Formats: sequence, C-alpha cells, structure tokens
Amino acid sequence: MNHCLHSSPIDASAAADSTEARLLREARERVDAQMGFLGHLMVFLAVNVGLFVLSGLHQSYWSFFPLWGWGLGLAIHGLATLAKLRGPNLRQQLMARELARLRGEQRQA
Repeated sequence: MNHCLHSSPIDASAAADSTEARLLREARERVDAQMGFLGHLMVFLAVNVGLFVLSGLHQSYWSFFPLWGWGLGLAIHGLATLAKLRGPNLRQQLMARELARLRGEQRQA
C-alpha cells in the first residue's frame, strides 16, 4: 500500500466547484444590476408618459420638470450600472489603456 505522508494536491473538482460558485455569484450580481436598471427604466417611462398625457390634457406641459429631474437620476443609475458591468477593476483597465497609449507615443517619438 502506497501512502503519501505530505499533504495531497488541491482537489480539482473542489476547485472547479469553488470557481463555478464564484462565477455564479458574480453572474447573479451582474444580472441583478441589469434588472434593477431595466425596472427603473420601465417605471420611468410609464410614469412620465402618464404625466405627459395628463399635462397635455390640460394644455400645460409641466411634465417636463419631473422628466428632467428623474431622467438625471436614471442617467446616473445607468452609469453606475455600466461601471459595475465593466468590472471592479475599471481603474486598472483604464490605467493599462493609458500606459499602452503613452508607450505607443513614446516609440513614435
């Protein structure tokens, strides 16, 4: 019988399960962010169409005020969602891109 006295190598199936669980958690977070934004967009559209119709019935277009205010909030929500979908390492990606651009300029000079 051949017994190994030192620790065994990492179990590949356990590592794969751990990786799969991490990927599943990350996918769920990304989908939740997308669904949150889409829900916000649908409510924004439904409410603002209703407000536009109501203000049009009275021949005054006050509905543009909440449209602009809420639209700004929706735009910020969209940018935050986009940043989250680009990944937590957005800063590193931007740094790598800028370094590559600067190195390219330096080689051309």
